[in-house]
Amino acid sequence: MTSTVTTQTVRPLDTLRFDTCGPPQLTEVVAAHLRLLGARDAEPVAPGNPPAADGTGRIELSGGGFAALGADITWGAPGSGITDEATAQAATGIMAVHGRRDGEPRGLAADFAAVATGVLTMQGLLAGLLAQARGGTVARVGTSADRAGLLAVSQYLAAAGADEGEAAELAPGGPPFTSAEGILFELETLDPEAWAGFWRALEAPADAIRAGWRPFQFRYATACAPFPEALHHTARAHGWERIRQAAAGSGAEVCALNTLAARAAEHDGAAPWTLTARPAPAPPIAFTPAPATPDSRPLAGLTVLEAGRRIQAPLAAHLLGLLGAEVIRIEPPGGDPLRGMPPACSGISARWLALNRGKQAVEIDIKDPGDRRRLLELAAGADVFLHNWAPGTAARLGLDAEHLAAAHPALVYAYTSGWADRLADAPMGTDFMVQARTGVGEAVRPHGEPPAPSLMTLLDVLGGLLGAEAVLAGLLLRERTGHGVRVDSSLLGAADLLTAPALERAARGADPRRPAGFRRPLPTADGWIAPADACAAAAAGHDLRTLPTPDALRRLHDHGLTATPVTTDLSELHRDPRFTGPIGRDAYGAPAVPDPWSFV
Repeated sequence: MTSTVTTQTVRPLDTLRFDTCGPPQLTEVVAAHLRLLGARDAEPVAPGNPPAADGTGRIELSGGGFAALGADITWGAPGSGITDEATAQAATGIMAVHGRRDGEPRGLAADFAAVATGVLTMQGLLAGLLAQARGGTVARVGTSADRAGLLAVSQYLAAAGADEGEAAELAPGGPPFTSAEGILFELETLDPEAWAGFWRALEAPADAIRAGWRPFQFRYATACAPFPEALHHTARAHGWERIRQAAAGSGAEVCALNTLAARAAEHDGAAPWTLTARPAPAPPIAFTPAPATPDSRPLAGLTVLEAGRRIQAPLAAHLLGLLGAEVIRIEPPGGDPLRGMPPACSGISARWLALNRGKQAVEIDIKDPGDRRRLLELAAGADVFLHNWAPGTAARLGLDAEHLAAAHPALVYAYTSGWADRLADAPMGTDFMVQARTGVGEAVRPHGEPPAPSLMTLLDVLGGLLGAEAVLAGLLLRERTGHGVRVDSSLLGAADLLTAPALERAARGADPRRPAGFRRPLPTADGWIAPADACAAAAAGHDLRTLPTPDALRRLHDHGLTATPVTTDLSELHRDPRFTGPIGRDAYGAPAVPDPWSFV
């Protein structure tokens, strides 16, 4: 398809139709997002597109002047034993990372791998349409849950394969804390003085305050936080009101864990992102296909300017880079301090490399007027500007969508935030606080276990995936209309997407939580195995604790049950034969997971 201006288009997939078939867990998110972006269900279902006997999900897109485009979605490679959510979590290391707080692997009761796979599939489809609009010939996209899972643990995998050990202890423990009334709550601050001030106000022992800061500070990186027990004792000695006062007085923030029922009652049904097209200039912008280049990836020839911190925005830009865009990263004077976060590979943080390898870097002080002018000049030559600054920062500095549109009317301006201004009483918009406020702590733990947000950065990762999806939708809308576009995504959108099935159960008065023991791996003599969800009840009737893992798997297989070994050592993942793509090493020696899509 050549790029033409279609002024009637309001959403990027208007006038397109789609068919789906295959496992709902793999296709429902894709179908829902296709509808939100304007595509219509094809009626009747196209003949010759029967459900795949091998469990593959299939999406077929047509119309709108595009050539037919399809997607194939699988759990894993044939014969790998990765056949559903439970086995995908087990094989890719998700169970190992999520279980660090508990000291043993645990499955997420929410379908994190399937949801991530759905969003990655949408990215592949949007990228394929963009490629066609820019003169390419993409006809089919492939994604799989095993690659989605590897991407989700890529930071932890990179750290496990680094040249040095972790800077903080990997041991059981972590929030939430509990008040005297039994209220479970999360605590958040990025400031060691605020941390110390909060605990001093509650009269915690000084040595416990000092010892607790490092595991608290590194919990985003390690997925565990072995605090001194004295801090938990201190919290339990005080009522909720005093705890809130201690937070307010110190500059820290606390958030009581919300229930899924309460979140369902207030849920506004918003989409996980918004796209707002700016009025087209006169004459309308006419885009032409990118010139031929040896790089055949869908976004080759496009430039992304990224001003991202921590995980969410850097991951979104990283994905756009994997799709072929040139990514220029805006860093503060002296460079991103997270480059030095241990552990390192060849002197650079392994975790930082997992999100930022291959990006160019430009140092700019956004508080300096001269440097802001430099940023505007860079934006004038970019296709996308992406950031996750604190709320209000862009407007205060004259770097919001309207200011950058003056420099480049066709720019796609993307903001990945915590709350998207959807909750009036929202606390700090960080992963664990959003998990606490939205009921994720209940959704990821089955009955019989106290609610607890996962210390694996679920929402930062899923929020980054949604951010990249929103940018791709914005780029496609720009191609079809000639308008510049603003796109907004958030951790709140990620939380609502992850908990959607539980929120639906809660909204109709059903129990939103999974039953006791759901996705609990079974111990063997030398490790753990995870049965597929459909086989879990029958597998639990077998005592496998005296059997080596291969023998335990054979026993279950002989009874017609599917299971797979649980990965417990991420540093060994590169030797695991179960995956559809190799885990390699980057130029610095850091482990690098395979790209999550294939294009033909």
